[in-house]
Amino acid sequence: MTILQLKYVLAIAGSSSMREAASKLFVSQPALSATIHELEEELGIKIFERNNKGISLSEQGREFIVYAKQAVSQYELIEDRYIEKDKNKKHFSVSMQHYVFAVHAFVNTVKKFDSERFVYSIHETRTDEVLKNVKNLKSEIGIIAYSKSNQNILKKLFREYQLVFYPLMVRNTFAYLWKNHPLAGKKEISLVDLKDYPCISFDQSSDSDFYLSEEALGDYEFDKLIKSNDRATSAEIMAKLNGYSIGTGIMTESITLRNGIVTIKLKEEDPLTIGYIIRKNHKLSDIGEMYIEELGKYREKELI
Repeated sequence: MTILQLKYVLAIAGSSSMREAASKLFVSQPALSATIHELEEELGIKIFERNNKGISLSEQGREFIVYAKQAVSQYELIEDRYIEKDKNKKHFSVSMQHYVFAVHAFVNTVKKFDSERFVYSIHETRTDEVLKNVKNLKSEIGIIAYSKSNQNILKKLFREYQLVFYPLMVRNTFAYLWKNHPLAGKKEISLVDLKDYPCISFDQSSDSDFYLSEEALGDYEFDKLIKSNDRATSAEIMAKLNGYSIGTGIMTESITLRNGIVTIKLKEEDPLTIGYIIRKNHKLSDIGEMYIEELGKYREKELI
């Protein structure tokens, strides 16, 4: 089994036909088919189902591709840092749930860190991806939060993934509403007040999305729920459907003014503990240390 074979599997899985995959890979279709057949023979499994409608992943293939993606991703990290690229080029990556302060800390770090050549990455993504990215060192640091409803499962995952969590702040629960929402003028609001309006939640796209929710009140049964994975889309839905979302209230003035969003304290409380994770016993890079320093500026005094 080779990395090239794994890359071929991923290309086929992302294509509608073997011909399309071969075209993307700049190889002949017979050569591609032969390579996959050799891999299936070696592994003793059938990765793809073939029929007159095209090609699709088999049940075994769906399981295999999860591991293939991880292997190719790890290889590309090594390749990028040590083989194809200049070894003197600085590398740094952060993965995070959707927190503006973490983005600002990243920007400030990049401004301060003096480097002529670099590759920096910032991934706003699902909770499970934040955990996996730090576990696999795709990212040095992850920004993550937990509430009372999911703290036990997340702490269990921290232990299993050999991650260390450092708290930065504990935030109360707020509702985000469009500025022209009928309830936008209230100083405090409850979910009962909002029951006729749709709640917009970040889509974790996971069977365990309740446990991995990045929002407070993850176990609340909303009558009307719309899942989105894009900030601009969520803001548009809030404006057009008088929807709302739940968060920490950490929004900069530029964000609220640009998107026309107001924050209102929720009567229902489910405080979020927000912090960062790193791999256990991992020695941070210089820029990683600087990023932690920037994050520290948001640390609440009682947590110091």
